Amino acid sequence: MLDVAIALVFMVVGYLLGTIPTGYLVARWRGVDIQQVGSGNIGATNVLRALGVLPAAMVMVLDPVKGALAALLPTVLGAGGWTVALSGLAAVVGNSFNVWLRLRGGKGIATSIGVFLVVDPLTAALCVLIGVFTILVSRYVSLGSLVGMFALPLFVIAGGNFPTSHLFLAVALAALTIFRHRDNVARLMAGTERRLGEKVKPA
Repeated sequence: MLDVAIALVFMVVGYLLGTIPTGYLVARWRGVDIQQVGSGNIGATNVLRALGVLPAAMVMVLDPVKGALAALLPTVLGAGGWTVALSGLAAVVGNSFNVWLRLRGGKGIATSIGVFLVVDPLTAALCVLIGVFTILVSRYVSLGSLVGMFALPLFVIAGGNFPTSHLFLAVALAALTIFRHRDNVARLMAGTERRLGEKVKPA
């Protein structure tokens, strides 16, 4: 019972860390309501299109930090693998379904990377590489995100001798990515998805 209570506490902390709306705050700092621009997403891609490289880079650095902290806190304090996995997952859910932004938020890719950099750094790095490669070749950020996150559980399995909690986390993050990118998938299939470099006009 104590272990369950501890896990719930870390999940709450992880969720609250995830709800720090970095993209929203960075855009507000520049005088823009990012939820009223482009896709309305608070993630780095929409910030890049609306505000440029520097604000997007700030979001790309800060969003993984949220996920890393959510996974690192229970790790440092000696919690079990399942607690670490659930806390990290809660951070991504908080980023994507932000209670402070009426359950709107980002797609959770950068936060997911931050989580897995703590849980399994090599697997996270491989997924980032394959995702970035896909983006560079296709110029579709959404496609690179989908490919990279879909590869996450595959790399975990390929690594062998993995904790069940790691595989659960990888599958959950991949499933959440697909769900959050369902509109992007429809646009990719229709050929209307924006490519990297296309800008939107700030409101």
